[in-house]
Amino acid sequence: MTEMVYGNLPVRDGEPVLPKWWRTVDRWSMSCILILFGIGILLGLAASPPLAAKNGFEPFHYVQRQAFFGGLALTAMLITSMLSPVVVRRLAVLGFIAAFIALVFLPFFGTDFGKGATRWYSLGFASVQPSEFLKPGFIIVAAWMMAASQEVAGPPGRLWSFMLMVTIVLILAMQPDFGQAALILFGWGVMYFVAGAPMLLLLGMAGLVVLGGMIAYNNSDHFARRIDGFLSTDVDPTTQLGYATNAIREGGFFGVGVGEGEVKWSLPDAHTDFIIAVAAEEYGLFLVLCIIAVYASIIVRSLLRLMRERDPFIRLAGTGLACMFAVQAMINMGVAVRLLPAKGMTLPFVSYGGSSLIAGGIAVGMLLAFTRTRPQGQIGDLLRGRN
Repeated sequence: MTEMVYGNLPVRDGEPVLPKWWRTVDRWSMSCILILFGIGILLGLAASPPLAAKNGFEPFHYVQRQAFFGGLALTAMLITSMLSPVVVRRLAVLGFIAAFIALVFLPFFGTDFGKGATRWYSLGFASVQPSEFLKPGFIIVAAWMMAASQEVAGPPGRLWSFMLMVTIVLILAMQPDFGQAALILFGWGVMYFVAGAPMLLLLGMAGLVVLGGMIAYNNSDHFARRIDGFLSTDVDPTTQLGYATNAIREGGFFGVGVGEGEVKWSLPDAHTDFIIAVAAEEYGLFLVLCIIAVYASIIVRSLLRLMRERDPFIRLAGTGLACMFAVQAMINMGVAVRLLPAKGMTLPFVSYGGSSLIAGGIAVGMLLAFTRTRPQGQIGDLLRGRN
């Protein structure tokens, strides 16, 4: 049914791929992604030279790498956005299988780079974080399972997706990587809610999450330190949260001036997890609000376009990708202003990080592919027809 044509949108037979893509893609959201990447390069010019000097590299070593990986990410985004939803699903399933296998073998062949959590494969010239590539693949696979369960005599897709989600969350928690585990859990929960899950079940799952957090607090020193630091009334000014909090306070509304910030000399992760602190100190609250507005524009436009979508798989997958993208940005900024416990999570398309940039490009490319205009009319047409 979802491939039938409804509404008055013309179908142009034999139209070349590029003109058809340009006519149907959400150009506003794509422009917002380019703006975020440009802001990331701008902030990288300020945040990365101190780290480059410390490690014996050229001043803009990390900026050049960010531009390179960002170019790969934008290329992946554009290519993926040109694909049909069926092709996106097939490639995502293959990518998910590869990322899942890499995640399973991470404890045996991975490295922690001295950060206390084994999350990366070292390739010598670069590193790969499998969980970044696992996230978009999992969203697609879980959405496919949930959509299949809605068909007549369909498989128990919701149960299968739940079991898969629990497996991945447990593997990530063992690294430990509670941030990525929380994103996987949240993305699945949003899709399950959109698919029609009863509220009582969602409340029960929320209780299980709280119980799991208590167990992790009592059995993981890494997790307990993060929570204790977040709940403490006093912030140690020599910690990353202390430096970030002070930088945001010093920035005020319009910042201390380009290149005049001090936090980049103190924070080892100023170019990654705490990039928003650099933005707040040098450019002030004004730039931070602009960044938030750009993220909000992408999410709101994507969800509005998905509301008109009649294919349940596309609707579920697109919603999961959009909400996961939004929550990752919220977590990164929330940590910097001490609204959330510290998490090693990048700000999408702004922070430095090859795996984060490329995986983010693939995920946003999938979202753009799902939100492209299709000649199917609105979902309200189907509801009115049933009445």
